[in-house]
Amino acid sequence: MSLFVETLSWQNGAVRNLPFHEARLNATLQHFWTGVPWLNLAPYTPQIPCSVAQQKVRIVYGRNGVEEASYAPYVRRSIHSLRVVVSDTIDYRFKSTHREALEQLLAQREGCDEVLIVRHGLVTDTSFTNVALFDGEAWYTPVEPLLKGTMRASLIAEGKLRERVIRQQDLVSFQKIMLLNALNGWEELTLPITAIEGIVL
Repeated sequence: MSLFVETLSWQNGAVRNLPFHEARLNATLQHFWTGVPWLNLAPYTPQIPCSVAQQKVRIVYGRNGVEEASYAPYVRRSIHSLRVVVSDTIDYRFKSTHREALEQLLAQREGCDEVLIVRHGLVTDTSFTNVALFDGEAWYTPVEPLLKGTMRASLIAEGKLRERVIRQQDLVSFQKIMLLNALNGWEELTLPITAIEGIVL
């Protein structure tokens, strides 16, 4: 059995969306090891001054609890282009330390910065984020992502995002794509739809 990971954003003296991280982590534990005790993440978050820049907190865990906790300043990736890649077999429902399948898809980006993964004709995620798409009036996120991210869950709960089925051919009907994960929040990493290669505009 592989280990699992939660990647947290620490900023301004607190972890963003901590309850969503703990809920996902404990749901993963219960899926693989029924009856394990609830695991709280607060003791593993950094105790550093609020003036310190955004930190990436990486928690590796398994049946016996937290195996490793590491912290580092977060540097946002520079993403300017996406390439559509197709995989009908990719399965990343649980945030595992084993990312080989995602890395194999990322290797198909052919000069682009990142990939947009399509499974069974449906838009899912990039190799490291959930996505949201803007049609000129509202933001939508795929109802079946590869991984149900914590930022995605938070924004759905706030009513900023709506879930819907988004097919590959639907991409042309949107204006913008937003990349979302624990460290990239609302409109922090947004591109025009023309940044996606592999669709017909």
